Amino acid sequence: MQEGRRTFANTLKYVFMATSANFGNMFSMAGASLFLSFLPLLPKQILLTNLLTDIPEMTIAGDRVDEELIDRPRRWNIAFIRKFMLTFGLVSSIFDYLTFGVLLWFLQAGVEEFRTGWFVESVISASVIVLVVRSRRPFMRSRPSRGLLMATLAVVGLTLLLPYTPLRGPLGFVPLPASFLVALLCIVIAYVGAAEFAKKIFYRHVVY
Repeated sequence: MQEGRRTFANTLKYVFMATSANFGNMFSMAGASLFLSFLPLLPKQILLTNLLTDIPEMTIAGDRVDEELIDRPRRWNIAFIRKFMLTFGLVSSIFDYLTFGVLLWFLQAGVEEFRTGWFVESVISASVIVLVVRSRRPFMRSRPSRGLLMATLAVVGLTLLLPYTPLRGPLGFVPLPASFLVALLCIVIAYVGAAEFAKKIFYRHVVY
């Protein structure tokens, strides 16, 4: 009974993460297209974003599950999934737009710098946020599985390195200035904090 409930709980985690991430990316991409004179990301960069962000999510099947998620049988609740998708997808988009502002107005980024900056922010924030939304508990009070943690760290490291490797040319990336990397760190920390706050409010008012 407990193997079945764990499987269902981890399946729900994946659905929550995938739907909210995809909705957030779609909303950000649509909004960016309204004021940019160029494609925010090239098709190959979008595909790479999806590939990299899927890596941590693929380890969810073996993730640890909090006891309160398996204390009773649960069923699919489409209304709850929709609310989760809208809430955390919009939180994600807020920080995407913040990244746009930093790139365009603070760093005066050109087209390739903009695409590189948003790619790096998008992949890192989407990977790190998995560690937050995977549990109803506060971020530091629910241990992820070793596989999920290692996959997240690997994706973050690879994403940071890509603009400085020979692959940057074929992928359409350019090296980013140190000032953006500092701004990126601040954005990701703020995003984690905002997601934690949103999670607290969300589960206080939405029951599953």
